[in-house]
Amino acid sequence: MTEEMKSLSDLEVVADAPQEVVETAVAREPVRDDLGRAYATGKRKDAVARVWIKPGSGKVNVNGREMNVYFARPVLQMILRQPFRVAGVVDQFDVTATVKGGGLSGQAGAVKHGISKALQLYEPNLRGALKGAGFLTRDSRVVERKKYGKRKARRSFQFSKR
Repeated sequence: MTEEMKSLSDLEVVADAPQEVVETAVAREPVRDDLGRAYATGKRKDAVARVWIKPGSGKVNVNGREMNVYFARPVLQMILRQPFRVAGVVDQFDVTATVKGGGLSGQAGAVKHGISKALQLYEPNLRGALKGAGFLTRDSRVVERKKYGKRKARRSFQFSKR
């Protein structure tokens, strides 16, 4: 494309010419350790989760306890099951996770993020479904810091005219 185009007809000739399209599809390899597990780190708010998945019957252990014991609220249990439902691999993987920091909601989000990342590392074909659902993206929203002269991050003290 070093030649100079002086008219619209020159541009049409270039546009109609067949372009060389080189498609390089990146074939992703499964990432597994010696024990056949995939590992990933998930984060949400202040919580950080280390997650290992391996083929199994669908048991989920969080910090050495069953999922329904650690996350007693059904909403949090549903959050942990979402990546498996989206990927279509319900009850096919055992999950072992350790979570630190944050509250229960943030920890559930961190484990969900870790499960999603570990699933796509274990089975690269699942990446499209998980990415489409937005599970591979880290939710970057965190608590805003408190500013001086304010009661909270943005809330001011009550104004009084007198």
